[in-house]
Amino acid sequence: MTDVPLSNPAAATIPGAAAAAPTNGSARLWLYLVRGLVALAWAAAFSAVADSLTAGVATLLVAYPVIDVIASLIDAHAGSGAPTQRLQRFNAATSTAAAIGLAIAATGTVADVLHVFAAWAIVSGVAQVVVALRSRTRATGSLWPMLVAGGLSTLVGVFYYLSDPTLDNLVIYATGGGVWFVLQAGLLGRHRRTLLDD
Repeated sequence: MTDVPLSNPAAATIPGAAAAAPTNGSARLWLYLVRGLVALAWAAAFSAVADSLTAGVATLLVAYPVIDVIASLIDAHAGSGAPTQRLQRFNAATSTAAAIGLAIAATGTVADVLHVFAAWAIVSGVAQVVVALRSRTRATGSLWPMLVAGGLSTLVGVFYYLSDPTLDNLVIYATGGGVWFVLQAGLLGRHRRTLLDD
């Protein structure tokens, strides 16, 4: 099921299109809410073990982009057209590469891990901004939290390259991402109620 873009006047002639939009918005609402809560849970778990690069830390590092792979593929299935679906699949592929890269980097130093994470943060952040710009539809409304989150992800990735961060910085990164996703879910819920009231 796909979103009904605002810019597509022919959508009004498609039987069931108006009903499909709120349904799709509901699916994304739950996707973003769960994704945000999982990111917050990950941050809490990581903060408890991030003192050194242990096997547990390595497992959590790999798990974080894997979460993004799953969410991106689900979002691609509910995407608003082929371009957005391709971007989400690209993001899933990038996150898969990041998971593999982090698994390898975790056998080295903290600096190795943070360099891989920084590269992923930059690429995935840019992809998230593009997806948010292309995914605005009548069903979703404004996606400005996703725009902000993607922009911040890109900037944080650059910061990781130019500074000397620690593993604790990833807790802040994941917490921020989780908060933006939960906020986006809240906006989607409010927008969906507005659509149902119309």
